[in-house]
Amino acid sequence: MAHKEPYTIANQIQLLKSRGMLFRNEITASHFLANISYYRLKGYWWDMQLDFSKHKFHPNSYFEDVIDRYNFDRHLRLILFDAIERIEIALRTQMIYHLSLSYGSLWYQDANLFPNTIIHAKNLTSLMKEFGYSQEVFIVDHKRRFPNDDPESWKLLEIASLGTLSKIYKSLGHHLPEKAKIANGLGLNLHNELSSWLEAIVYVRNIIAHHSRLWSRNMVKRPVESIRNPKGNWFDKPLDPLQTKRPFLIISTMIYLCDKVTPNHQVKSKIIKLIQENPTIQIHKLGFLKDWDKTTLWK
Repeated sequence: MAHKEPYTIANQIQLLKSRGMLFRNEITASHFLANISYYRLKGYWWDMQLDFSKHKFHPNSYFEDVIDRYNFDRHLRLILFDAIERIEIALRTQMIYHLSLSYGSLWYQDANLFPNTIIHAKNLTSLMKEFGYSQEVFIVDHKRRFPNDDPESWKLLEIASLGTLSKIYKSLGHHLPEKAKIANGLGLNLHNELSSWLEAIVYVRNIIAHHSRLWSRNMVKRPVESIRNPKGNWFDKPLDPLQTKRPFLIISTMIYLCDKVTPNHQVKSKIIKLIQENPTIQIHKLGFLKDWDKTTLWK
């Protein structure tokens, strides 16, 4: 493949114009392209193309509409990060509480709780790496006062990433009653439901942490849609395939979990307000299809 030559911002605008993109204000567009890279914005105008091989745009495709999509997506990701924080804190709290009371402060080392010894070893390595580089005051204090002692779970899991927490939870023995208690504490009846949801939420969390795009994106990780005897509001009929493929389903799992762990949260109302304040945004690109706001979970 022949490597392409880099373009100046002026040339980037000219290239887009030659392909049919319109600009209401080229000076403002130059400012955006100087601070948001061409390739980052490309994901937001990709579906505006009429010809994907020649990259020709549909008529009336405006650069400013691309920026509106970008800003909408950015605000949505900020709202979802709030939801993920609530879920992550609740998960680690439930894990620390139930497993420590049953199996002691160092339960995370007990290979008898984890059927797959290889996965357990990998998870333990990840935990201790996070312990090693953590600069949290209570971790630094532990290292100073007890240099030869492993930390109790309530210290160690407090600095574990959501990804590590999710892997540890999934790897716990399915027969452990504490695994079910943790799922129940987050509003679900089955541990495999929670594991599926956590994996999908970790996936979205990583997208958000890297400031990547949710807009019009197909989700690689998709949570189970059908859950047994929901403890809270959930969907009472199957979703459209596009709703499960796009972020809508994962976002809905976050709303369900937040309803359980923080009943007075404002995540849902903030998403609804964001959508109402941006009536021209094509939210179906995110899986929010007709009457999504009439469902039990969202209304």
